[in-house]
Amino acid sequence: MDVELVLRSTRVITPEGTRAASVAVSGGKITAVLAHDAGVPDGARLEDFGDDVLLPGLVDTHVHVNDPGRTEWEGFWTATRAAAAGGITTLVDMPLNSLPPTTTADNLRTKQDVARTKAHIDVGFWGGALPDNVRDLKPLHDAGVYGFKCFLSPSGVDEFPHLNQDQLAASMAEIAGFGGLLIVHAEDPHELDAAPHKSGPKYTDYLDTRPRVSEDVAIEGLIAQAKRLGARIHVLHLSSSDALPLIAAAKREGVKLTVETCPHYLTLTAEEVPDGASEFKCCPPIREAANQDLLWAALADGTIDCVVTDHSPSTADLKTDDFATAWGGISGLQLSLPAIWTEARKRGHSLEDVVRWMSTRTSELVGLDQKGAIEAGRDADFAVLAPDETFTVDPAELQHRNRVTAYAGKTLSGVVKSTWLRGERILHGGEFSEPAGRLLERNN
Repeated sequence: MDVELVLRSTRVITPEGTRAASVAVSGGKITAVLAHDAGVPDGARLEDFGDDVLLPGLVDTHVHVNDPGRTEWEGFWTATRAAAAGGITTLVDMPLNSLPPTTTADNLRTKQDVARTKAHIDVGFWGGALPDNVRDLKPLHDAGVYGFKCFLSPSGVDEFPHLNQDQLAASMAEIAGFGGLLIVHAEDPHELDAAPHKSGPKYTDYLDTRPRVSEDVAIEGLIAQAKRLGARIHVLHLSSSDALPLIAAAKREGVKLTVETCPHYLTLTAEEVPDGASEFKCCPPIREAANQDLLWAALADGTIDCVVTDHSPSTADLKTDDFATAWGGISGLQLSLPAIWTEARKRGHSLEDVVRWMSTRTSELVGLDQKGAIEAGRDADFAVLAPDETFTVDPAELQHRNRVTAYAGKTLSGVVKSTWLRGERILHGGEFSEPAGRLLERNN
């Protein structure tokens, strides 16, 4: 196939490491990774990024787009623009906070119909596992969802109830039977009920209401069920470092377990949250700096597999100054890459590490073999990053529908200069192309 485009940089992040290279593209695919000074074929266009870093587009497998039904909270148009601005070229949408939730094949089609003309990047979908929809799981799997999300404690929205242990076992057995993936919000409801019930503006009071033990107990039970049923499971948004020994032991024993954490757990700390600042509220919560250090160590040694945003926005009025009643969710799509890079480099990590956590391993989690790396045969999805440039977060410059952010005023390293989807530039100089994203399905 004739080469249409060559992207060149002195720093290209490939599976073999970072090197000066020219990346040949044709038909939306990477056809070759060549020497930096390789000749440009006749008829091909050259884009030379100098010393800016060319990295594979990030893949965010934990995003709440909330469309349709709660589009005043977010939407495919705004969420995918924010993602593109942050170097993300693929996201997988969570099944709840939209109406209807993605808990039947018909509901999936409703969501796909809404997303089809609005997506600036590629979009896939998770299904949901509820107490009463076990019979819907296989049809959803066949319709192309990447797996199934469940909660072990109340989700925050009535239309997506949580599973008790018997219901968890039933859903897990069904999903394991057809080789699917169960992803789990792991907080134990009994431990949450036993925790102090406090309200008001003090973050320390809110932290007491969602103790680490609620995660630890839930994860312990989840591992036991998975071991018994031979199921493949994924722990969402790990916050408690106390659960890490359980996770590491389960992995050593061969349990089919993966784990994610999020930028806000890795870059923000409980000690810095001002009273009443519910833009910092999420579930499970942002914990103390010492806890954060252990999460970073677990990410470095592979106990934690990947980093995703858990972008979970709401309208500004739901972010009240009472932590008990404020909506729990952090908006992070646009800022996840610079936030992680800013902290990672301080801790001695490289951009290659960041790519592994936020692109390669997230692609592997959902089986997106065409994403996640700069190598021949993959989709030509890229972000161009100036890693040493800094910026101060101004909420007015965010693409999220509701510009509420826990990162306001923070100075971050890493400026996304352009974003590319299948060889087409979809963002450059703050300007977006028309929506060019595709709807992805597990079986295509």
